[in-house]
Amino acid sequence: MKKIFLITILLSTVFSCDVLDVEPENSIAASEAFKTKNDIDKGILGAYASFQSLSYYGRTFYLFADLAADNLSHPLAATATVYAEVNNNNILPENGSVSGIWSLAYDGINVANNIIQKVPTISGMTTEEQNKALAELYFIRALNHFNLLNYFGGVPIKVLPTVGVDNLDAPRNTVDEVFAQIITDLTFAADNLTTSSNKTRASQYAAKALLARVYLYQKDYPKAIEMASEVINNGNYALLNNYRDIFDDETSESIFEIFFSQLERNRIAEYNFPRSLNGRREVEPSTDLLASYQSGDARFNASLAFDGTSAYSIKYDDLSIGADNVIVLRLADMYLIRAEAAANLPSPNVQAVRDDINLIRNRANLAATSETSVSRLLLIIENERRFEFAFEGHRWFDLVRTNRAISVLPNVKNANQMLFPIPLDEIQTNNDPAMVQNPGY
Repeated sequence: MKKIFLITILLSTVFSCDVLDVEPENSIAASEAFKTKNDIDKGILGAYASFQSLSYYGRTFYLFADLAADNLSHPLAATATVYAEVNNNNILPENGSVSGIWSLAYDGINVANNIIQKVPTISGMTTEEQNKALAELYFIRALNHFNLLNYFGGVPIKVLPTVGVDNLDAPRNTVDEVFAQIITDLTFAADNLTTSSNKTRASQYAAKALLARVYLYQKDYPKAIEMASEVINNGNYALLNNYRDIFDDETSESIFEIFFSQLERNRIAEYNFPRSLNGRREVEPSTDLLASYQSGDARFNASLAFDGTSAYSIKYDDLSIGADNVIVLRLADMYLIRAEAAANLPSPNVQAVRDDINLIRNRANLAATSETSVSRLLLIIENERRFEFAFEGHRWFDLVRTNRAISVLPNVKNANQMLFPIPLDEIQTNNDPAMVQNPGY
């Protein structure tokens, strides 16, 4: 994966990178760029590269999902106004960081679509090799569409490449249509990918784990249970005894993560760490989060450090180089997905729900719950997800998808605030009449 940086440069000259971009005049023709199966593999690596960008998993994507919720706050001394807007849930459509999430997700989709179109034309690839390449690209496309869906609601589904001036304007699809496309892509990926020890590329169980999350968000609880159980029972992953060890690269608990190195660095630590340690401290753990941990919760000291009395997140702590891989899917999520889905069934198995919750609580050195009320178990799951995945970009999506954001977050007053605005430049330049702004913006 250390070749991604160079591959990204190549691909940026081959394909337009955004829904609205046009191909530069000095670009290399796509027909010349992809002739062998080795070229396809390089292209696949390049399709991962958008995830590494600072406005995506390299910084903004995860920070905003905790900042819009109640895990992170924007300090008074901080300077990034785009972060203040998210903290206050008063986001302007011209917010550059929000626009970055949008454009980079579509960048990844477009690179994937261009390569998808080339795979059938490559001689020397067997059907199995073609399907495996397509499966990996479909996984990348699905993850990008899913991330867009969670921040913006119904978005344009892009399954054809944007090259030159073709296929630029696109209507917004419905939420159900986007879910259907994501599931179609991930189902193909799960059927055609193999198991792999490389956690920075999609595998069969990475596709199933993402499907489990997608089905939970869609409220298809039986399928969420099925996919989560597949990963738990057959994926050969294991919960680590020491919570802090999770954030070493490519552990046995990790299912899929985004690769970073000195060349493709992330700036998560820089934006979390205090200025006394040469960080920017654009975000800080909220006082509510700090006060909400149970006494003895091992995740507190494993997730947080203090500069005097000021707390900061240390899950990603490589400030000097920014070479921490960023976890997208891990096993603990599968247990809590299965618990939540099972609790939402018409006749839930309370013991099974408790068993999954208690695996996570016990690992954190907390006593097992003996709760029998399903409604209270769902609140326990909500809280376990808050502490288990603090600073990992889950909290906002968890509160929005369960319709709990308005009751939990004081800055969210109405349903309009539960979606981010479609970036202004997209609204202004996409001429399709069905490209409309989210209500309230």
